[in-house]
Amino acid sequence: MLLKPRILVVEDEPGIADTIRYVLATDGFTPVCCVTAEQALREFAAEPPALALLDVGLPDLNGFELFKRLQALPGGAEVPMLFLTARSDEIDRVVGLELGADDYVAKPFSPRELVARVRGILRRSARPAAAASAAAAVDANAPWHLDEERHQIRFYGRLLELSRYEYGILRVLLRKPGRVYTRAELLERVWDDASDSLDRTVDAHIKTLRAKLKAVAADVEPIRTLRGSGYALAEDLPSLQ
Repeated sequence: MLLKPRILVVEDEPGIADTIRYVLATDGFTPVCCVTAEQALREFAAEPPALALLDVGLPDLNGFELFKRLQALPGGAEVPMLFLTARSDEIDRVVGLELGADDYVAKPFSPRELVARVRGILRRSARPAAAASAAAAVDANAPWHLDEERHQIRFYGRLLELSRYEYGILRVLLRKPGRVYTRAELLERVWDDASDSLDRTVDAHIKTLRAKLKAVAADVEPIRTLRGSGYALAEDLPSLQ
């Protein structure tokens, strides 16, 4: 059974708090409502939520100050936060966003829009975590990691910034290390219309590819040139220690 994302709601107006609690609960979240900053700090410290909704005008502490105190708690910097307030002045929005808040919603607001904002923030915050997890799973000592779904190639753990054709050439070479591909074969496999391209086009892209690979591992020569034949990916590249 999937756990529902826990949302900390810090709002001292009962009517607004009840509305937020209802729309979040019906949309698959677990809202935890607090009416004071002190209560919010206790709840957050006990279990950091997936997201925090903070009212700026709290009875015991300014919402901006609460934001800073929550951020200082263990795990606080990783929790996305959204300010909710009756103030619509631009200076308040600027202060909230400059502190590092993920969004700012002024009252009165549409409950459905608020939920959409929450979902959007959670999606955005999940992407860097997923990317970091995927990067951590890549062996930084291994020469190559090809991710065809994302059209990405890593060389010794480092993501290469490749053009469309550089990626296409390297992907072809990676499929069969040691196999020699002629320039004509690379043109046919990588370019949409090989008849409009020249052999020297392949040479130019190989040159830029080598420069990018050299920037990662200066002492390694991963692409071999066979004069009169073409190019091949070197087999049994060393692992970096």
